[in-house]
Amino acid sequence: MARGRLRSSTVVLGGMGVLAATITSCGSEPDRRCVDPISRDVLPSYECDDGKGTGSGTYYYGGSKSGGKVSGGSFDKAAVERGGFGCSGSGGG
Repeated sequence: MARGRLRSSTVVLGGMGVLAATITSCGSEPDRRCVDPISRDVLPSYECDDGKGTGSGTYYYGGSKSGGKVSGGSFDKAAVERGGFGCSGSGGG
């Protein structure tokens, strides 16, 4: 009987691991980069983080970086979803 209980415990624990992975992958934040809103050039993070509205950069979410520029994401964080197991696809912008 102990052997049967061990198997069912393993199944339950394995299922909990899959559930945890699903929840964390869907709730993850999209990648965020500081970029120039016109040229889409990637800028140092302090250009966006000053909190006074004096920085020249804007945060860009998701997408990819190539040659110092970003593409395939959005300036609107809500428009970009993080893909993962059990999640819908990513948004564009």
